[in-house]
Amino acid sequence: MKYIIRLSSYARKSSLLKMEAPKMSKVCYSSFMHNKAYINGQFVTAASGKTFEVRNPANRDLLGCTPDMDVSDAQVAIDAAYDAFQTWQNTTAKERALVLRKWFELCEKYKEDLAMIITKESGKPLAESIGEMTYGSSFIELYAEEGKRVNGEVVQSPSPSKEMIFIRKPIGVAAMITPWNFPNAMITRKAAAAMAAGCTCVVKPAEDTPYSAIALADLSQQAGIPSGVFNVVTSSKANAADIGTLLCTSPKVAGLSFTGSTAVGKLLYKQCSEGIKRIGLELGGNAPFIVFDSADLSKAVNGLMAAKFRNTGQTCISANRILVQSKIYDKFVELVKETMQKQIVVGDGAEKGVTFGPLINESQLHKVENLVKSSLDSGAKLLLGGKRHEKGGLYYEPTIIEDCAEHTPCFAEEIFGPVVCLRKFESEEEALAIANSTNSGLAGYFFSENLSQVWRVAHKLETGMVGINDGMISAAEGCFGGIKESGIGREGSHHGMDEYTYFKYLCFGGLN
Repeated sequence: MKYIIRLSSYARKSSLLKMEAPKMSKVCYSSFMHNKAYINGQFVTAASGKTFEVRNPANRDLLGCTPDMDVSDAQVAIDAAYDAFQTWQNTTAKERALVLRKWFELCEKYKEDLAMIITKESGKPLAESIGEMTYGSSFIELYAEEGKRVNGEVVQSPSPSKEMIFIRKPIGVAAMITPWNFPNAMITRKAAAAMAAGCTCVVKPAEDTPYSAIALADLSQQAGIPSGVFNVVTSSKANAADIGTLLCTSPKVAGLSFTGSTAVGKLLYKQCSEGIKRIGLELGGNAPFIVFDSADLSKAVNGLMAAKFRNTGQTCISANRILVQSKIYDKFVELVKETMQKQIVVGDGAEKGVTFGPLINESQLHKVENLVKSSLDSGAKLLLGGKRHEKGGLYYEPTIIEDCAEHTPCFAEEIFGPVVCLRKFESEEEALAIANSTNSGLAGYFFSENLSQVWRVAHKLETGMVGINDGMISAAEGCFGGIKESGIGREGSHHGMDEYTYFKYLCFGGLN
């Protein structure tokens, strides 16, 4: 990079996320942007020498060219992780905690630099990127401690001549395929849990955002995490499917964790069945956001801004179907329009004051554009936005459409974009019927000041997570995951360790 950017000039408060940019560290972010992958403790190129371009979605500037690895490179990473597991599994939980703690401290020390990398490769506003760094690092901090609490059990034996003990063991090499929308946090919440349990990792980041993964590898090396324990394999979209197949079918890989689309998750699930691998899937959502007439409308609007427009609507738990009780519908819609026009500032996320960035790539822009058009063609009504932003490029206008029926494309499908889809409802029963009429079951939100209603709706919403009078539910301590076709397993909280351990039953006989 031919320039140095200091984040102190961006210290500000985001009205969307309510967070401030802290002081800049002394190291420039570009020093973490290696144009190499990371295997067995070394920064390496692809064996073929091939690379692929990574561009800033805000302006399409070239950020760099990273190794376009194929299955042969991925196999080297798997072999390295498998060999490293033979010793890493025998380290104590305390020893693992010490290096994970060091990794956390380095991520905190350089969080502003790594946040700028996130902004450059994903397009999200800088305040959001700093928030992601804080969130991502918190998983490393949490699992540095939780690893020391992976305990077994001593159970009461039915025979006086036996003692029965259950101990927990690490599963082995854990493969991880991570998305572009949270290029730091989606890695740390998987890898930190796996490494704390005694597993080793092979990470395949998204082709749009490889630099955040490489930066984490840089800091893992500085933290003293041994060679082969944390590996990063980069590739273009052309090689991603073959690498994914190898990760699912290699006998040296014990488990796979994937965050991404439901369609890809189903394919990986099938492929992992060949080796009966441990699998964790965090897949697509279609989150309902219900506003009852007892709700505090100010809280509900602020909750919607957080749940809908974070990362330009490109989150798996983004509010997708906005259901508003008819009595308060008009007032709520007017407040949402006013708040959007007041708070949303569109532009390059690295610029001061910007709260709303571009979509990640052309494919995503076309998807949002087509969903809105087909929704309007099917009878929905446009209230705001509805087209590409005047800035051009990958920017799309913050949009509101109403009169959405269950068959309306924006209502029936996950949008992954800045589109508010509104529908009136009359009763609690109707709202729940609409909310639950989907195969997705990741997150749901509702706002109500009626305590009895809060308990009823919280229990009846068919989602793995529920935000009650809150649009920001993510935290390292939270148990993150879905039901139905939105996934298997949980990440975060102490339950995140369960994905990377198995129970071994020890029966001691002949004790009389």
